[in-house]
Amino acid sequence: MNSSSPELTPEDALRLNVLLAGDLLAVRIDEGARVLHGLTGRGEARILLNPVGRAERYFMRVRELLGGHALGSPGGYPVHLRRWTRMGHASPKSLEVLLKLGEPEAVLSVAYAPALTDELARRAWWALPTMEVARVMLAAPAVRAGAMGRELVAYLVEHLPFEEDPVAAMNTVRAVLAAGLIEPAAREQLWRKARRRPHYLVGFLEHMPDSLPDEPPRDWPTELVQDTPALRLLARCFSGAGQAYLQAAELVLEKPLTHETAYLLLNLLGEYFRAGRDVADPDGIPAAADLLAALAALAQLNADVAAPILTRTTAVGPLMRRHLEPLFAPIIENIKILRGVA
Repeated sequence: MNSSSPELTPEDALRLNVLLAGDLLAVRIDEGARVLHGLTGRGEARILLNPVGRAERYFMRVRELLGGHALGSPGGYPVHLRRWTRMGHASPKSLEVLLKLGEPEAVLSVAYAPALTDELARRAWWALPTMEVARVMLAAPAVRAGAMGRELVAYLVEHLPFEEDPVAAMNTVRAVLAAGLIEPAAREQLWRKARRRPHYLVGFLEHMPDSLPDEPPRDWPTELVQDTPALRLLARCFSGAGQAYLQAAELVLEKPLTHETAYLLLNLLGEYFRAGRDVADPDGIPAAADLLAALAALAQLNADVAAPILTRTTAVGPLMRRHLEPLFAPIIENIKILRGVA
């Protein structure tokens, strides 16, 4: 026992020990309301705590009791265990234990764990229903395939407008689209919002490159009859979905908000245009020389091309865009060539 922490009142100690002796699945502590919530196999239990002395020390004592029962250690959730679980070494059985500690950090460890199951996700979500927890749990295949997947997607979509951090908002859209569980109407609404918030578009470029709402396709030059990887890529760009992709990429390039947005976008573009690396001689096909040259240039993109600029500045928003203009202006020009608006 920590000698600097006050003893629990007999009433609190009795109620807590009764809870711990039952079928306890997870614990959530609301220090402001002075309430401990317990998720059990029969529903939710609620214990109104009555701190004596300094409240923070009293709640430390409560957590010591929880840690002693769950881990066999009175110290709560030790720092070394935090590092260990975040590194992915926790088993499903040990993850169950972490949810009984009343520690947000322990719940996050469960959310990030490779061994996360749909049932553990349900308990973790009860214990800590935040945007971060929802995003990271959606990365688990068992969660996407289980009952929690659609619930987490619905929560993220509903709360996305209130996410002030542009990187977190971008990653929320990425997580939702990667899960593949969003309803078509909600996805269409998200696409319309993304036209006004270009950082949302990154998720669409990453996870729906060939399934974007079509723009009018470009006419295919009749003289191009060869079948090469580069020309197949060009045909992809000329399709309605391809034109939508190019237009969306241009919007993000014109208004990248953060370093993370720029780096991720450049990697995505390099991957999309990968086949353009096979363009040995753009001038060898005169009817498409400028188009193939644009493909070849875009195929060279990755995050590394922005590193010499972005590693020298912490600027974001308009100031960062000014730093990136010498790099991004030619990229935008090549995209305009493929869109036929150069």
